[in-house]
Amino acid sequence: MKGTFRSLQNYNYRVWAGGALISNIGTWMQRTAQDWLVLVQLTHESATAVGIVMALQFGPYLLLMPFTGLAADHFDRRRLVMTTQALSGALALGLGVLTLTGMVQLWHVYVFAFLFGCVSAFDSTARQTFVAELVGDKHLSNAVALNSTSFNAARMIGPAVAGVLIAAIGSGWVFVLNAASFGAVLLSLRWLRLDELRTLKRSKGTRASLGEGMRYVRSRPDLLAILWMYFLIGTFGLNFPIFISTMSVSVFHQGPSQYGVLSSCLAVGSVLGALLSASRTNPRLGMLLVGALLFGAGTGLAALMPGYWWFGLTLTAVGVSAQTFTTTANSTVQLSTDPLMRGRVMAILLAISVGGTPLGAPVVGWVADVCGPRWALGIGAASGLLAAAVAVRYMVRYRGLRVWIEGRRLRHSLDALS
Repeated sequence: MKGTFRSLQNYNYRVWAGGALISNIGTWMQRTAQDWLVLVQLTHESATAVGIVMALQFGPYLLLMPFTGLAADHFDRRRLVMTTQALSGALALGLGVLTLTGMVQLWHVYVFAFLFGCVSAFDSTARQTFVAELVGDKHLSNAVALNSTSFNAARMIGPAVAGVLIAAIGSGWVFVLNAASFGAVLLSLRWLRLDELRTLKRSKGTRASLGEGMRYVRSRPDLLAILWMYFLIGTFGLNFPIFISTMSVSVFHQGPSQYGVLSSCLAVGSVLGALLSASRTNPRLGMLLVGALLFGAGTGLAALMPGYWWFGLTLTAVGVSAQTFTTTANSTVQLSTDPLMRGRVMAILLAISVGGTPLGAPVVGWVADVCGPRWALGIGAASGLLAAAVAVRYMVRYRGLRVWIEGRRLRHSLDALS
C-alpha cells in the first residue's frame, strides 16, 4: 500500500481531513440514533417508516440536482461548505431538543429528514468537488479514497458509540453531540491556507447552464454506463439502514448495542475497501465491474447467513465491495470530466446514487415487512449483478471486449478509451 496516504502530505488536506473525521463520526451517530428512534420508539419496528425517512432525507439530491451542481460550479466552494455545515448543525440541535423534551413525533423526524436532505444535497456536491482545490487532479483519486476511508472509519466508530449512548442517555443527546461535531469542519475550513488552494475556473450561472450537465453526460457513453450502474446499486443495494436494522431486530432479536456493532462490521469492510482504492494510482473500469459483482454475491450470501456473527462477518465483505465500487466510480467520473462541468456532473452522480433512495428504500422496506429482511437483501444482491451486466454491455459495445480461453486460462482484451 505504498503511497496510500500521500494526500496527507498536503497541509490543507490534513486539516480538512481531521475536521471531517470528527464531523463524520457525529453524522453516523445521528443516523444510527435516528433509525433506532423511528424503528423502536416511534413505531412498532416499522421498516417502512425507516424507508420513508431515508426517502425524505435523500430525495432532495434528486429534486435539487440542477441547482446543487450549478452552485458547486459557480460559487466559492469553501464558503458554500461552511454555510451548509452550519445549517446542518442547527438542524441536528433542533431535533435533539425535540427528542430531549419528549415532544418528538414521527412527523417531526420526517420534516427534519427532508430539511437535512436539502442542506446535504448542496453540501455533498460542494465537498466532493472542493477536494480538487485542496490537492489538485494529480492526487484527486487518492484524496477521494481517503475521504471515503474517513467516512467509513466514522461509520465503524459512530454507530457503536451511538448504540452505547442510546442505551445510556437516549437518542436526544446523540443528536446534540452531532450538532457540536459540525464545529470541527467549520474550524478546519477557517484554518486552511487560502493561498495554497488550487482554485478552479468557475462557470457562469445562467439558465442555460442548468441543463449543460445532462447534455454533457448524454454525449459520454462511459459516464452513462457508470451512472446506470450507480443507479441500480444506489437505489436497491445501498439500503444498509434497512438491511441491518431489520435483520438485527426482526431476525436476530438484538438490542441497540448489537445493532451498532453490525453497522461497524460493515464499516470495517468499507474502510478496507477505501484503503485498497487509495493505494491504486488511477481508477480503472475493470474495478467497477469487479466491485459490482462482489457486491451482488456478498449481499446474496448475507441474506443466507444463519447467525448474528456470521451475518456481521459477511457485512464486512459487502463493505469492501461496496466501497471499491463507489470510490472507483467517484474518482473515475471526476477525473474524466471537464473541470468546468465537474460540479454538475457530480451532482448528477450524487442525485442518482443517493437520490435514488426515495425510489428504492420504500420498496425494500415494504419487502422487508411483508416478505422478510432476507428477501430485501436479495433485492440488493440482484442490483449488484445487474450493474455488472451494464458494465459488460458497455465494454463489449464501446471497448471491444473479447474473452477467450488460452492454455486453460481465461484471457481478455479491451480497446483503449478514446
